[in-house]
Amino acid sequence: MQLGAFSISLSVKDIKKSKAFYEDLGFSDMGGSGDDGWLIMKNGETVIGLFQGMFEKNMLTFNPGWDQSANKIEKYQDVRELQKELKAKGHKFEAEADETSTGPASFVLIDPDGNPVLVDQHV
Repeated sequence: MQLGAFSISLSVKDIKKSKAFYEDLGFSDMGGSGDDGWLIMKNGETVIGLFQGMFEKNMLTFNPGWDQSANKIEKYQDVRELQKELKAKGHKFEAEADETSTGPASFVLIDPDGNPVLVDQHV
């Protein structure tokens, strides 16, 4: 099972303060502006997403079809295939991808400790 690029999506109270904090830790802008409530930042191969008012909890995020720099990769396991495989293993979903669709889609699982896991395909 190949889940794709990994990042942590942080639910933040003040995106400008959070951006400044993570810049002090060596992160730089990778995507978004923060003006619409989200910003992606990178430090080496580590990627974080800052989201203000979009999620209740922090979550693990995987992006099938992308490398750690958000570049499209040629060969990847489609999010709908991943979902089917996990369903066959008995996992329950908080949100599901439409298995009849193609292209971008996502699903959300909750791990045994209550942490949301988002698998979000953008290609």
